[in-house]
Amino acid sequence: MTRTEPTDGPDDGSEETEPTITLTFMCVRNAGRSQMATAFAEREVAERGLADSVEVVTGGTAPADEIHEVVREALAEVGLDVGGRTPRHVSEATLADSDFVATMGCSTLELPGVDTDDWDLDDPGELPLEEVRPIRDEIERRVVALFDERFGER
Repeated sequence: MTRTEPTDGPDDGSEETEPTITLTFMCVRNAGRSQMATAFAEREVAERGLADSVEVVTGGTAPADEIHEVVREALAEVGLDVGGRTPRHVSEATLADSDFVATMGCSTLELPGVDTDDWDLDDPGELPLEEVRPIRDEIERRVVALFDERFGER
């Protein structure tokens, strides 16, 4: 859920709070689609100057040992490096504390009070690079649209 982070307040010594929005991208193995979505979301956070107000989380219910090599290649083509990342588990508590959760075509997740959306996308894990590129591009389009909707167009 939206949390508040203390910020420097006015000179009167009081503190103001700024909400922190948590966006979570998940799939079963956290090795492909959710990693691509996370990389694009982190780029949007940086380019839009939202580092103090948006937290990006990624994970899977049964994480793989590593990110799919073809996903690394596809992201590298657009200047994003996920070489040092490892798939990780996402807990139910993390999902419940999120403001938005996107699943990648592998869930019918419903969380009370959390905006959820299932992005029905093919799993790129066993696909050749030529077939992963359109998936990557669709994920980028959806992430940018999500940020435009929630934070305004750039």
